[in-house]
Amino acid sequence: MPSDAEILIVDDHQHTLYALEHALAPLGLRLGRATTSDEALKQVLRGRVGLLLLDVSAPGAYGPDGPDGLDVVRCIRRLEQTRHIPVVLLTGAGPDRELAAAAYGLGVADLVRAPVDPWALRTKVRHLYAAHQRTLALEREVRELRALVADRAQDEERGPRAARPHPDGRVPPQRDTLRTATTQDRT
Repeated sequence: MPSDAEILIVDDHQHTLYALEHALAPLGLRLGRATTSDEALKQVLRGRVGLLLLDVSAPGAYGPDGPDGLDVVRCIRRLEQTRHIPVVLLTGAGPDRELAAAAYGLGVADLVRAPVDPWALRTKVRHLYAAHQRTLALEREVRELRALVADRAQDEERGPRAARPHPDGRVPPQRDTLRTATTQDRT
């Protein structure tokens, strides 16, 4: 996922979308919007969503029988590429233990009741988005290091290496002194 991934806000009421965008604008992050759960799923699958702010009762494009917010979460949790996207569910209902249990059971980061406190929402979103970006950066670094280790292992199987330039051009080329030393010890 790119580092400029957006925060996708999903709600079927335009005034709520506007209010949430206004509350999150000071973060300086890209904001996207969707008015149906189907539209939200399409945007998430495009791979540019870094956090999902989702109305739990967002209807599907085909009416109230389409997927709701929890169905969207179930769908994105099934796919490897979307499984770790942080989700904050918004609800206009009062405390609901069943909803909370279902949401947290699906790995939702938080369940926020309306009316939303803009300061608290910004803090949650900033923290969750930044943590997700750090996790993605670490995963990329791990993949790069694994590839580097695999390349190094293949090089060692081929025998002694010639001097290679250091990735930092200011460092002079070094020979594989460890391999050279062990080879000389044997003779």
